[in-house]
Amino acid sequence: MLTDRRPILLANARLIDPSRDHDGIGDVLIADGTIREARRGIGAAGVPEGTDIINCAGKIVAPGLIDMRAFVGEPGAGHRETFASASQAAAAGGITTIICQPDTSPAIDNSATVDFVLRRARDTAIVNIHPMAALTKDLAGHEMTEIGLLKAAGAVAFTDGVRSVMDAQVMRRALTYARDFDALIVHHTEDPNLVGEGVMNEGELASRLGLIGVPNIAEAVVLERDMRLVALTGGRYHAASITCVESIDILRRARDAGLRVTASVSINHLTLNENDIGPYRSFLKLSPPLRSEDDRRALVAAVASGLIDVIMSDHNPQDVEVKRLPFAEAAAGAIGLETMLPAGLRLIHAGELDYLTLIRAMSTKPAELLGLPGGTLRAGSPADIIVIDADVPWVVDPNELKSKCKNTPFDAAKFTGRVARTIVAGRTVYEHV
Repeated sequence: MLTDRRPILLANARLIDPSRDHDGIGDVLIADGTIREARRGIGAAGVPEGTDIINCAGKIVAPGLIDMRAFVGEPGAGHRETFASASQAAAAGGITTIICQPDTSPAIDNSATVDFVLRRARDTAIVNIHPMAALTKDLAGHEMTEIGLLKAAGAVAFTDGVRSVMDAQVMRRALTYARDFDALIVHHTEDPNLVGEGVMNEGELASRLGLIGVPNIAEAVVLERDMRLVALTGGRYHAASITCVESIDILRRARDAGLRVTASVSINHLTLNENDIGPYRSFLKLSPPLRSEDDRRALVAAVASGLIDVIMSDHNPQDVEVKRLPFAEAAAGAIGLETMLPAGLRLIHAGELDYLTLIRAMSTKPAELLGLPGGTLRAGSPADIIVIDADVPWVVDPNELKSKCKNTPFDAAKFTGRVARTIVAGRTVYEHV
């Protein structure tokens, strides 16, 4: 749903703005694609003629979400997801900016492909799309890309997607080179040799199910190595997906040492654990795998304390043909654009997080890390805004999800709370009816 850009007044709302540590009643006035004011009493003071006045009746108004890790199939895998379908799903989930990953075909490892992504997204998407570029050529882990040129072309960060750079010398050079451009390196920390044939978290449950496990140490050893390299080079580093207690401890030591290190966690690892796999539910086969309940609780606590900076969807659409297979043979990955926020609201309703913390991790902090203009309700900022009805109950029906693929780990999940309206650059691009 796209509407014109008449001025909009979101009245009688609960404003959540982590950029100002603000949580209180107020109004937001939007005009010409930007936020003009966000405070109490705007409506009473009068608004421009022709303003579309929307009575939020106490619903939450917050900055639009910025999903820092989502796979979109273009170029090369449009059958899994296109910018058009991903943006429709994102809008329905309150995500106003998608950060797409470079593990496409061809990989996003040169300026021409970055330009293609930006132009294609601009022509077909209803939300903002920004690409991360490949850290190494063809994601092979051997030769780093032209970081300076790629950043100038519009890449917001550098990553090899779900592949880890195992050559320490390559990673050292990349961190050193990126430092001179103040570029952010985002690294998936998983040693493929330690992962081996593993398909779920290593432990008692994997043994009972007869499945090969992936140990926590597969993640921790790569993260520990990277922290040493960050200390050596002074580069900016972001751990793409933290999943276990061991990694949290490593991250804490790095922060205490003053390293420029940040980290993400997926909403799946915050709200699900290995027990949810149940009778070999392949839609819950993820990489890294779902961990123990102790790990999940530690991750939530790390988000609450600010040690983990970002919550992302880890959106990874997969065809039925590669998901509806025996668990060990199924492809890893789950869609998540439409369920990231509702799943996050579970943590609020359970008393594990508050709204400021959740929106900061899903919007304000990604904007800061990537140098993007969103993540705030400050006057003069882009009018990328969501309205959240935090109390409406609903059940996830995969057939109603807007992603091309339906491999959701939240199939038939009962949620409380969803997006009521999504506004991008002052235009309503989604409204739940």
